[in-house]
This record gives sequence, C-alpha cells and structure tokens, in this order.
Amino acid sequence: MIGLTMKHLRYFEALARHGHFGRAAEACGISQPALSVQMKELEALLGAPLIERGARQIRLSGLGEALAERAREILRAVDELDDLARASRGTLSGRLRIGVIPTIAPYLLPGLIKELGTRNPALDIRPREAVTQTLIRDLVAGRLDLAIVALPVSEPALHEEPLFDEEFLLVRPLADADKPVPCAESLREMRLLLLEEGHCFRDQALSFCNPSSLAPRDLMEGSSLSTLVQMVGAGIGVTLIPEMAIATETRSAEVSVVRLPAPRPRRTVGMVWRKTSPLAPQFAGIARMLPGCGGRASSAGPV
Repeated sequence: MIGLTMKHLRYFEALARHGHFGRAAEACGISQPALSVQMKELEALLGAPLIERGARQIRLSGLGEALAERAREILRAVDELDDLARASRGTLSGRLRIGVIPTIAPYLLPGLIKELGTRNPALDIRPREAVTQTLIRDLVAGRLDLAIVALPVSEPALHEEPLFDEEFLLVRPLADADKPVPCAESLREMRLLLLEEGHCFRDQALSFCNPSSLAPRDLMEGSSLSTLVQMVGAGIGVTLIPEMAIATETRSAEVSVVRLPAPRPRRTVGMVWRKTSPLAPQFAGIARMLPGCGGRASSAGPV
C-alpha cells in the first residue's frame, strides 16, 4: 500500500502491545501527540478505524487485531533480514537485545556486558530484566534476540543451550549458625521467605519444600533476593537463594549460609534464542563464553 511505512507498523505494534498511548510512545522514543498523529495517518491510509480510544486505555478494532498480528510477523521477518546481514560479517555488531531474569541479572549481566563489549566494540548491548514468562513472550515475538533464564522453558520455537548448574543454598539468621542443617521436611516447619509470584525461582524453591504441607501463614514474600536476605537477617524466617547470589546478597546481612543435604535443590541456567535466528552461531559463541563472566565465580566462600 502506497504511503504505508515500517515506521507505521512499528508504532502500531507498540501501541497494540502496550494498550496505552503514553507507554507506547515512551517505548518508541517519541511524544504521545506524535504517536497519535501517526496512528490517525495509518487509519486514513487503510480507510478504516484500528483503535477504539478510551479514557485510560485503547482497544483494537477487528481490523486492528488482524493488523497487529500481521505487523508482528512483518517486523520479525525484517529484523531477521538485518540479522542475516550481520551474520555474514562473522562478528557481532549493531543492536543486541538480551533479556535476563531478576535472579540472574545482577550477578551475571555486568560481567557479560563487559566481556561482550571488549570482544565486540561495535556491539550495542540492550539488556532487559524481566520474569521468565515476559522474556519468552518477547523473544518469540522478536522483541529480544536472546535470553538468559532457568531451563527448561519448553517453547517449541526456541533453542535451549544449557550453561551451568547451580545449587540453592539455605540462608538463616546468624544465631542459627550452629544448629543442625535442616532437611526438606524440617524446612516445611520453618517460616519460609520467597519471591513474589511470577518468579520461576519461587516455584523451584517451593517444589523442593513440598508446598502442599506449608500453611499460608508460613510463607512470606519479598520483591527481590536482597529483600529476602535482609528479612532473614532481621530474624523473620529463612530463605533459599541461588549460589551465584550469595556473595553479593549476604555481604551486609547478619545471616549464615549452609548447603542442604542431598538431594540438594538446584537449577540449570541456560541461554535461549529463536531457532530461526540467523545469528544462532554467534549466540552459541556467547553461550560458550558466558559461564566465565561472573555467574559461578561469584558464589559463596565457606558455607
């Protein structure tokens, strides 16, 4: 269609995804009035309404829903054409959008960004921290290039590359340092501090403790691993955190850290990307490099 541009499609896809002019405009790096003008122009080009404008959010018309799905397919295909060109150069350059879950990002991402920047000076790294479900959705939709998560994710469109395994360690108040190490059954009798719902680490910790035997009052939630550890230091309960987080999160807390008896809770950290990505060989190279970027190296000392 004459007059329809990639800019129209990108702006419209952002608006369809966010359902709000302000948030979509921010995501696109333009003003809200400018986005509104672009959408009215797109509707004029198509000769039909795409958006039902409400006071707080927008709704898509039937045509809008169909166009949003087609726009995502077109934008993903265009991005993969760009990736083909980048792959032909043999080295990574340009924009690289990396998603990382919150229980990995603070401990692995700084070292990864530094190492990638050193090896690929022309690389524009765009990190994003979010829970697994959000990262997988955006990766499949082409809004991310790769993601670092706990495996498996079981998404048919994605390749899963295991990086390393790590244990979950028990963090308890310093006053409990000389007490016997509890087993899974004993943990069920303690007040367990967990991340909020939506974090895969919460589910992994609960699966070890058998949540069916935990009363709701025995579960308390925090927004981050740092919050959980500080709550433990205040004597509120105990928690499990991944080994890579121990050195950072226990530095300023009055807590003790101990390894649980076998079979110990653990997770597999891995990298995922679309199977169709032309940059898959380069991503595999990043995966080989990543275990040395700070993840396992930042684990606890004596426990």
